Amino acid sequence: MEDILQDAISAPVSPAGQFLSNSVLSLSVIAVLETEVPVDDSQAMYLLRTVFLPINPRFSSIIVTNEDGEQRWKRVEVRVEDHVNAPVFPAGMSPEFYDKCLDDYLSKIAMENLPQSRPLWEIHIIKYPTSHAAGNVIFKLHHSLGDGFSLMGALLSCLQRADNPSLPLTFPSVQLHANKDGENFSMRRTLHKIFSTVYNTASDFSTSILKSCSAEDDETPIRSGQHGVEFLPVGIETVTFSLDHIKQIKSKLGVTLNDVITGTIFLGTRLYMETLSPGSGSANSTSLVLLNTRVFAGYKSIEEMVKPNTELPWGNNFAFLTIPLPKLRDAGAENPLQFVFKAREIIKRKRMSSFAVYLTAKYLQLVSKFRGAQGASKYIHGTMMNTSMGITNVMGPIEQMALASHPVKGLYFVVTGAPQSLMVGVMSYAGKLRVALMVEKDFIDPRKLKSHIEHAFHLIFKAACSSRTPPLAN
Repeated sequence: MEDILQDAISAPVSPAGQFLSNSVLSLSVIAVLETEVPVDDSQAMYLLRTVFLPINPRFSSIIVTNEDGEQRWKRVEVRVEDHVNAPVFPAGMSPEFYDKCLDDYLSKIAMENLPQSRPLWEIHIIKYPTSHAAGNVIFKLHHSLGDGFSLMGALLSCLQRADNPSLPLTFPSVQLHANKDGENFSMRRTLHKIFSTVYNTASDFSTSILKSCSAEDDETPIRSGQHGVEFLPVGIETVTFSLDHIKQIKSKLGVTLNDVITGTIFLGTRLYMETLSPGSGSANSTSLVLLNTRVFAGYKSIEEMVKPNTELPWGNNFAFLTIPLPKLRDAGAENPLQFVFKAREIIKRKRMSSFAVYLTAKYLQLVSKFRGAQGASKYIHGTMMNTSMGITNVMGPIEQMALASHPVKGLYFVVTGAPQSLMVGVMSYAGKLRVALMVEKDFIDPRKLKSHIEHAFHLIFKAACSSRTPPLAN
């Protein structure tokens, strides 16, 4: 293990890591742990030194550029106290007051760049009770350190099962889109599939190239089109759904959990758009969906993830899918299930009948070779800027967790630094699914958007399950 870590210390920054960490594009993940009890930070420094830093050498490294222009991870001495912040708010105020303090504080750290002179992570401890929790622990981790799979694996290494710390955390099984037509390998069917895949690949890849340079979405209530939107203040709102209710819809419709929640977000977003600007529910709007390119059934140990040639390696292993939002005129609120079915149809085709995702990854490598990492970053930045919203999801554990004997009541995350007015982070945890909405402040109303997404879920549940709408998860 020591040899592996020593090799990792001097490893070059991965191409994907370089794409996400430069003057053109700099993305970070903010994960918020809501605790059931007030936060006692007396053990924070000890836990960071003994548990967090040993997880991966990158948490003790900075990015440096050698004489050949190659970026590498350089191990440095870490002053843990430089990475921990505990803001002071007025004492004795109401939970609603601290809700506003937390919102403003999250907006502040979302806009700030992590200092390049020290390892690219921070922890913020909020000791004041909000409407949702007795305390909050906020992790801000730069995306060059790893993707959602890697960073969530690192975060979970610091946590234990609340009911029995000696038992491992378990995760929901992964359901991939299945072929309902059976194993039919006739020559005619095989040829049709080959030609369809070639056509879809060419179409999706050309659309991806155009989207990065010229094919802009319409300006709507969810896309301001303003340059430099990634540097503007943000608002963050979350909505919680019961996984049991989502599974009821999933079972009734024969779709996946991701199909249900993606269709819900799309329908709720379109309803919000139409309410604010009649006609915009049918505007040209595209979502950029971030996909984990690993096929996995759960998180592996950190030791397993850093091994050479491991099946589930540490790092940035993701790809983007551009998904057109179904239009209200094509799938109206009177038939909300069409949003689920259309989301499923588009995502399934792009994942299973097209190689554009992998072709785009190769294209980025080619761009990086001839134009440098910033050239590839410009491609990604352009794609984000020309789309209307981004969606990424992470699978969390089934059991409740605890951080140093602090039971974790809730958990959500957002990705910051993207040039979009709306970013959505989706995470399952302990029987619930949390959708975090990060919006351009004073442009998108996060509470109204949340209300429309909740309404969309009620419409879909009622249409699928032929019953009254379910109560909201707390």
